[in-house]
Amino acid sequence: MVPPATALMAEAAAPVVITQDLRPPSVVLDGLFVDIAKSHIYADAKTAVDAVPDEDPADLLAQYRAAKARPDFVLKDFVSQHFTLPERKTVTYQRSPNENVRDYIMGMWDVLKRPPDTQVQYSSLLPLPYAYVVPGGRFSELYYWDSYFTMIGLYEDGKIDMMRDMIRDMASMIDRYGHIPNGSRTYYLSRSQAPFFSLMVDLLAMHDGQIAYTTFLPEMQAEYDYWMDGADSVAPGGAYRHVVRLPDGTVMNRHWDDRDTPRDESYPQDLATAASQTARKPEEVYRDLRAGSETGWDFSSRWLADGHTLSTIHTTELLTVELNCLIPHLAQTLAHAYALKGDKEASARYAKIAAERVAAVQRVLWDERRAAYIDYDWKKGESTSILSGATAMPLFLQMASPEQAKAVAETIRKNLLKVGGLIATERSNSGQQWDAPNGWAPLQWMAVKGLNQYGYDELASDIAARWMGRVIGTYEKSGVLLEKYDVSNPYISPRGGKGGGEYPMQIGFGWTNGTLLGLMDRYPQNTRVVLDRNPAADQPDRPTAHALPPMNAYGVQSDKDTINQYNLPTVTLTPRPVAPTPTLPQISSVGASAPTPPLSAPPALPATSPAAEAKAPPTPQETPSSAPSASLPAPSGATQAQQPPASDAATSGAPTPAAPATTAAPASPSASEPAPEKSAPEKTVAPAASSSAPSAPAPAPAPAPALVQPPAGASATPPAGSAASTPATSGGTPSTPAPVPTLPPHMTDVPQGNSTTSQPTAH
Repeated sequence: MVPPATALMAEAAAPVVITQDLRPPSVVLDGLFVDIAKSHIYADAKTAVDAVPDEDPADLLAQYRAAKARPDFVLKDFVSQHFTLPERKTVTYQRSPNENVRDYIMGMWDVLKRPPDTQVQYSSLLPLPYAYVVPGGRFSELYYWDSYFTMIGLYEDGKIDMMRDMIRDMASMIDRYGHIPNGSRTYYLSRSQAPFFSLMVDLLAMHDGQIAYTTFLPEMQAEYDYWMDGADSVAPGGAYRHVVRLPDGTVMNRHWDDRDTPRDESYPQDLATAASQTARKPEEVYRDLRAGSETGWDFSSRWLADGHTLSTIHTTELLTVELNCLIPHLAQTLAHAYALKGDKEASARYAKIAAERVAAVQRVLWDERRAAYIDYDWKKGESTSILSGATAMPLFLQMASPEQAKAVAETIRKNLLKVGGLIATERSNSGQQWDAPNGWAPLQWMAVKGLNQYGYDELASDIAARWMGRVIGTYEKSGVLLEKYDVSNPYISPRGGKGGGEYPMQIGFGWTNGTLLGLMDRYPQNTRVVLDRNPAADQPDRPTAHALPPMNAYGVQSDKDTINQYNLPTVTLTPRPVAPTPTLPQISSVGASAPTPPLSAPPALPATSPAAEAKAPPTPQETPSSAPSASLPAPSGATQAQQPPASDAATSGAPTPAAPATTAAPASPSASEPAPEKSAPEKTVAPAASSSAPSAPAPAPAPAPALVQPPAGASATPPAGSAASTPATSGGTPSTPAPVPTLPPHMTDVPQGNSTTSQPTAH
């Protein structure tokens, strides 16, 4: 019987579902990948893992093994024939005539924007259902912590839909993989990055109101569970994955990667690093290199045991300042979101967890001798004593005491402030990019906002002026914005400086663009001084000062139009990737590397997240039934196959990631128990930085009783144009430049308006 023509047409029109192999290229392409890496066919090793094979990897490997046996075989020719190289859009960007710096940033949004992904067979790219903005240069996919600082610019530019879509993409990855990977590539799935998701929700709530918190509550809970996996089962003095329990029982977090092999994107470099020493097993070096990448500071002397040799990296032995501030912020946000949902018990529990974690930050990470927050070596039981820009993180997230904030402000002024802004660390000549003389946009932003929130406005303004002078001065010479800048050299280089690290200077650049917009809007008088010195970058004045977002995120109410945005039909991936991630090793309670499973080990089938509505169908790659099947990473106290022992090394399968899911408006969660858990020299006049601290801030009115205290920067009046609100806290613009009142432990960042405080000279 001949089927109806309509049936044939419908079948032909149906999308072909592509099952994506979520194993990294180093595993999928087996020996071919290693040969490509060792032969250095590409100047940048990342090109190899982003290139797309033209056929099934198994068939390609068979062809490769047969071809390389021939005497006339040339690997480069084989690769050229069988792989398609990734497109790099930003290298073709040309500055328009008379384009000022703000025009450049506006134009770069289109250059850096990517449409929703369509799955490309055999590609390492993890498809995302909504449009997003990439950092630029070699970074042609979505990156986790970069995106928060890019979103600052989207917020300042009124591109709320794009910002919201990026957050939905992040949520989509949590739903599918159980966490937000380092970047949207399969080879990043074994680690995450500094967890800024809850801050992204704060930023979105500045416009959308409280619906942002309730919508993304399931994903915030899943992220918390990922970072706290095993917390209840780790013995004092031990560690499991991201969790460390100190001898006194204090629970804190470290960076970790579930694999102990060379990073796919830096394979030849990692092989060389491990081979340069004999004191450690290569697997230990690889693990710490991977964990160092999870910090976002890849790399820095902060992670090096001897301060300068990369092979001495020991990231997994460190409790970093940023991570251990971001986790309590996540707990604070969960407390607020659960309060909105009416779950008082869960709200109180997370508020208590947050308070305990903040107290641990103040106690464990505070170095009285350095008068700064410093990373802590949990194996040695002592501070690393390496001063870095991370010392401003507790101020940024409003977790420092007034006395600690005063000491940090003075330490920053005396030791980190240079002619072009703040250096990443005091250490220079390490060869690593996250050391002096380099300065980075996120560090400037967090320091400026953090100092604002504790009333150190003159120092904050000084840092902003110096950084804007360096960035805009470089733009004047080069016509582009860059990933990082030499802030120590009195000469401005059109290339930004020597750079350092594993790759050349990158153009774009997402977080530089985003934070520059925020600082220009916050300090228009400083901006005018800088632009007068750099006329090619000039732009019309924007005399109104704006506070640095976010502020009063907990007080913005959702209007009808915003709610309708969240009620739009959900977006699914077409085609949806349904293959699971591979089973990954778990780590011992003492932090030793566990053996990686054989490359042929079958990947585990993902189960649904709480935001997902259906389970992925079984595939031939399904693991035995002993794999965990919970919809979320299990509470630490649960008896599961992946549960760590109380002591000694043990290896077990990684928590099973969640299945693909729709991502626009996650279902409301139940009130179930949450898991615990470097041209001419500049003519400059150094601005005088304030050496005096403001008086102790006074308390402000308490928030509405139904809600918990706001998180970082969450207590100033929302800007015009946001969803109409009744703020949970009061926050008017002061008539004098006096220190801003505080809401213990959260402070207000309010612009000083037409303050009579003199603006510092730009550099």
